[in-house]
Amino acid sequence: MKNLKTFSLILILISGLGAQSVFAHCEIPCGIYNDTLRADLIAEHIMTIEKSINQINALRQAEDKNYNQLIRWVNNKEQHANELQHIVTQYFMTQRIKPVTEEDPAKKAKYDLELSLLHELLVWSMKAKQTTDLKTVEKLRETLKAFRESYFGEHGHSHE
Repeated sequence: MKNLKTFSLILILISGLGAQSVFAHCEIPCGIYNDTLRADLIAEHIMTIEKSINQINALRQAEDKNYNQLIRWVNNKEQHANELQHIVTQYFMTQRIKPVTEEDPAKKAKYDLELSLLHELLVWSMKAKQTTDLKTVEKLRETLKAFRESYFGEHGHSHE
């Protein structure tokens, strides 16, 4: 019986070591949002994608190829593109961008623009997974900038 308890405890500890932290905002109506933080996280993911692309390109050109490092940077680029996509879909598209009616043309135009920009972020992050062309990073930055301007307005930190 003691061996079974010890084994169970060891199994629980081992399984806990493999667990990963998830930094996601819940989808329940708690009302706790930090839109600026999420936009800053997207910008950070873009910077990490850029660094990954630069490292991949440098490792590819090296005379003595380090394939382990090359694979690690490819995986890193993919992970950050996925995390960017998660913020766009699960945070902004699911929770923050609210559908509007056709009755208010200005709100409808803003809604359409923001959905379009978020979709562009998704597409450019997908393309960043497929290539090591730094133009994808430029497009991600441009699109995020346009989204921030629309979403936050002139002052850059508030949302209606």
